[in-house]
Amino acid sequence: MRGRFIAYYRVSTDKQGKSGLGLDAQRKAVRDYLDGGKWELVGEFTEVESGKRNDRPELERALAACRKHKAKLVIAKLDRLSRNLAFIATLMNRKVDFVCCDNPTATKFTIHILAAVAEHERDAISARTKAALAAAKAKGRKLGNYRRIAKAKQEAATARAEAVRPAITSTRHLSMQAAADELNSRGIRTATGKPWHAIQVSRVRQRLGLR
Repeated sequence: MRGRFIAYYRVSTDKQGKSGLGLDAQRKAVRDYLDGGKWELVGEFTEVESGKRNDRPELERALAACRKHKAKLVIAKLDRLSRNLAFIATLMNRKVDFVCCDNPTATKFTIHILAAVAEHERDAISARTKAALAAAKAKGRKLGNYRRIAKAKQEAATARAEAVRPAITSTRHLSMQAAADELNSRGIRTATGKPWHAIQVSRVRQRLGLR
């Protein structure tokens, strides 16, 4: 492999690490794809966001970096970009070359087909989820309990984020990975006592409104 590359990763939940779509798995896919030759990974950008949303600040930064460094955008899997066909089509018109590690020889035509399949899968998952909730409600289950639990978890997560606000604010000028490295070098740990990773930094910044 030759040339300059900008890596873009996207995760939406911690559970994705178990399904092979986590941050570490995406990094490995990119590294494996670039293995060999004279290449330079100019930058890495990590988005913590649902694939349903089209406002992607980290993706915009990644695209800007590609234009600045005349680099190619590299993504572990196409669905890490989006499962929205229109979004993929718009991105392809941004005049920034990109490659998906899971299908590096794909043409624009092939990418359109893959994006359409991903969109169909997303809609099917959404339909199954709604059907399952409707069935549960029909059986008389109290869904309100789940909502209260979810709210309590959100409040707890916000409290944990506020506890490390000074440290997160002091590293705001750094990239997410650099900030994680800096926090770890200071001996600062996450609220659960674990080392920081880019994904945790991104999530806490987002929760504190420091995007």
